Amino acid sequence: MPIHYARRLTGRTRTSGANRQLGLVLAFVAGAINAGGFLAVRQYTSHMTGVVSAMADNLALGDMALVLDGIGALSSFLLGAACSAVMINFSRRRRLHSEYALPLLLEALLLLCFGLLGAQLALIPGLFVPVTVMLLCFIMGLQNAMITKLSQAEIRTTHLTGVITDIGIELGKLLYWNRLADAPDAVRADRRRLAILSSLVACFFAGGLTGALGFKHLGYISTLPLALLLCAFAAVPMSDDLRKLWRVAH
Repeated sequence: MPIHYARRLTGRTRTSGANRQLGLVLAFVAGAINAGGFLAVRQYTSHMTGVVSAMADNLALGDMALVLDGIGALSSFLLGAACSAVMINFSRRRRLHSEYALPLLLEALLLLCFGLLGAQLALIPGLFVPVTVMLLCFIMGLQNAMITKLSQAEIRTTHLTGVITDIGIELGKLLYWNRLADAPDAVRADRRRLAILSSLVACFFAGGLTGALGFKHLGYISTLPLALLLCAFAAVPMSDDLRKLWRVAH
């Protein structure tokens, strides 16, 4: 990967183009983790709407064990988002180049742990599913908070409800018939935004297909390429900070 491209993609200085490109990559990663994780534990871990709804259902049915599982998943997602915010704000206050690379690096390390240790954890009855769900929810919260702060809440990558809603809004504008096309209050679709949103959905789907096929044929080790990809994105800003610290120290 070219160094300048990696620096532009995950460095402190942001552009709308870099935000979009990183968003597409992370949508692919999130789709792969979500689909592969489902094959591992039979539960999606990227969207909390289903988790909270399941908690309500299980509470009504009196299944407190599943309610506690839901609380664990929800808490892990929250902690992941909070951890991402702490890392970004810590780096921002110190003007580090790795402001957004640190959460990516942590995500990569957690994926490496899951890929290398998942098979061993699967042998522990009663522990594997809750631990795996909490780990994957933490990763999703970590990633979603990072891309949210990076893009000023313009891009989401771990769930598609809002993205597809926005696509529907833009399609409604596109199909709207203006009596006077040049009127100041004419309804106009943002075709550029529509293309970006559609690309996010396509990348999430492609990642989901890749993750599902990878887990089906390779098992837990299929997460390692995703971890290495995130490491490659994070490496350049991290090395910039290390060189800066070296110069200060000497």
